[in-house]
Amino acid sequence: MRLERTALRTGTRPEQVLSLLDARARRRELPAPAALTGDWFGSRAVIAPTVELRPVTEVADAFATPARQPDVTTPVNSPVDGAIGGGWFGYLGYDLTDPAGRSGMLPPAAWGWADHVLRLDTTGQWWCEALVPDAGEPGPDLDALAAEFDALFDVGTPGGEPAEHGWTPTRLRRPDGSAHTKAVAACMDAIADGELFQANICARFHGEFDGSACELFTVGVRRLRPRRAAYLAGGWGAVVSLSPELFLARTGRRVRSTPIKGTLPRRGDADAANADLLRRSTKDVAENVMITDLVRNDLGRVSAVGSVTVPELLSVTEAPGVWHLQSTVASELAPGMTDADLLRAAFPPGSVTGAPKLRALDLIAELEPAARGVYCGAAGLVSPVAGMELNVAIRTLEVADGTVALGVGGGITALSDPAAEWQECLHKAAPLEALLRHFADEPA
Repeated sequence: MRLERTALRTGTRPEQVLSLLDARARRRELPAPAALTGDWFGSRAVIAPTVELRPVTEVADAFATPARQPDVTTPVNSPVDGAIGGGWFGYLGYDLTDPAGRSGMLPPAAWGWADHVLRLDTTGQWWCEALVPDAGEPGPDLDALAAEFDALFDVGTPGGEPAEHGWTPTRLRRPDGSAHTKAVAACMDAIADGELFQANICARFHGEFDGSACELFTVGVRRLRPRRAAYLAGGWGAVVSLSPELFLARTGRRVRSTPIKGTLPRRGDADAANADLLRRSTKDVAENVMITDLVRNDLGRVSAVGSVTVPELLSVTEAPGVWHLQSTVASELAPGMTDADLLRAAFPPGSVTGAPKLRALDLIAELEPAARGVYCGAAGLVSPVAGMELNVAIRTLEVADGTVALGVGGGITALSDPAAEWQECLHKAAPLEALLRHFADEPA
């Protein structure tokens, strides 16, 4: 199999491209498109025009499926910097590793193979890229695909706004805040008893949803500008992930993870000082350092001896409605280790579980009344050309059968305040609640 690519003539934005492809898929009764936007593989967007995402129920298959990659050669004397070509789009839900065996409204995992993608590089150039079988085998015709997409995008309105009225405005039902504070207090008791150092305790918001999950994603991307957004859909429902966090990135044998722990509000000028307060917060710094150490241990299980480093520690970063602390852990995979091994070692993400991880998983199952679903799992793409990038599925809406669900939570330490932890949940939920209740005359 070989990689081929060609430049497209369009200057259309990723949200518009996705909307056009979604309409095309519905018109032709094809599987829906999948999209990654923000910062993925050094590009601004990677979109599969159509991909059949099939549910995966077994844990071993969920980890092994994206590791099944063909050998791909690149063109001789042809620049392919940043090229992706295709690969496995999909997600791993937190439910895969829920000790209680619970399940949410969507399948525990889903993966689908795309043999061609549209990619927007950092210069604003769109590319049509394909993984083409060797001579004599059927595969995508790159020239025909490029001509079709150029013609499709010419019908659009480059520079215009995406559709904004693709769902009936809805308000999420919040769970009882007192139940969450009691769960936080119980977690703090477990920490005081020496059972663990930290755990992530979450709550689920629910509501009705009538409309297009694709347009919910495109408007959310335009309004919130998430760094690690992912849209995945099928007959089973849709994942609208507006995440700021990288779970895993692998390029060649090099791996990195960027856990986010530590949060304060960022609603306007009055909260500007919170960036400095966050960096000086004893509780938030401890929260981040503990999880960074956990991620070091996770990666160390499958990495070459001595290769695990922390090139970034306790950096303050912006996300919709909040300030976050983030760190980066990097390593090199040990000889013989595969993506499946890496996923088994690191999933679910440390930043949404706790330390030690196994005890945190058990405590979460004891204290949280419902399954997390896709929330706190991971979504993204695994490519034979570009490697693997998965987000942490936070700030993520799950849509199925006329309903929508949102999970929010935070890391609990010995220094936590249960009331403040509930407020943190509300701060994180606020931008997505506003998105869902958007009216034509009411900014989200």
